[in-house]
Amino acid sequence: MSRLVGKVALVTAAGQGIGRAIAVGLAAAGAEVIATDRSVDLFADIADAGLQTRRLDVLDRAAIAELIGSMPRLDVLVNCAGFVHHGDVLTATDDEWSFAFDLNARSMFWTMQAAIPTMRRQQRGSIINIASVASSLKGVPNRFLYSASKAAIIGMTKSVAADFVTEGIRVNAICPGTVDSPSWRQRVLDAAAATGSTADEARAAFVARQPMGRVGTPQEIANLAVYLASDESSFTTGQAHVIDGGWNM
Repeated sequence: MSRLVGKVALVTAAGQGIGRAIAVGLAAAGAEVIATDRSVDLFADIADAGLQTRRLDVLDRAAIAELIGSMPRLDVLVNCAGFVHHGDVLTATDDEWSFAFDLNARSMFWTMQAAIPTMRRQQRGSIINIASVASSLKGVPNRFLYSASKAAIIGMTKSVAADFVTEGIRVNAICPGTVDSPSWRQRVLDAAAATGSTADEARAAFVARQPMGRVGTPQEIANLAVYLASDESSFTTGQAHVIDGGWNM
């Protein structure tokens, strides 16, 4: 595939799960990809995927500015970093609120702020923010902090898209449902432990809420990201793209 030949992309939290699939997918489509993660050891088993890898802690604003500022070109920014807290408004703590918004939302504010000057000079760019269907789009039990911070991502996406729509910069959000990833598999085990059920029973409960009868795959999310990164989506901006197996119908 050559849909992204000539484009330079940066992906955060690309060491595993959705972020990894997106980074690999962008590279397979021809982009020059800088895949970042807090732990570069996570890239050891995909050394042949055509990725440039960098260590980046998205909670470090100076590190973000240094890395993005050193790039002479940036066509695609994909923000994938995030964490899922379990619990409702009564169990949430101030520290958890701060961490959820710092990692899930503030880090995207910082990366967009660092990337847009380069994209403005180019008069083109595509920013893709990973939000969630659990946000302003759908109420999900025991996802108070996660939903609040992911709703903020949708708001930021639309605001930045509106501000730069005349300068060739497109900004979209991807809102997945439940996706098979290391993070989700750990949540399955945590749910089993909390309810006294087996892992299979906990997994079945997650699957049962998906109308398609299965969870999504990281590759399915990556396919959408490749489209949004490409010129094929050149008339699309400011949208929250739901990809959830019909959960939010």
